[in-house]
Amino acid sequence: MIYCCQEHVELALDVFVDEHETYPVLDKIPEEKQLSTSCEYCRNMAIYVVGN
Repeated sequence: MIYCCQEHVELALDVFVDEHETYPVLDKIPEEKQLSTSCEYCRNMAIYVVGN
């Protein structure tokens, strides 16, 4: 699973497809968990989780 901000969502989708060779599922993180979760590519607050 990759946690990402709005700016890096396309990068996270591309990385997931490259690593797992399958379609990813893009889900929005619930607001109560957004405050404690940061993007894996920068220090901004994560809004999405990319996984399978």
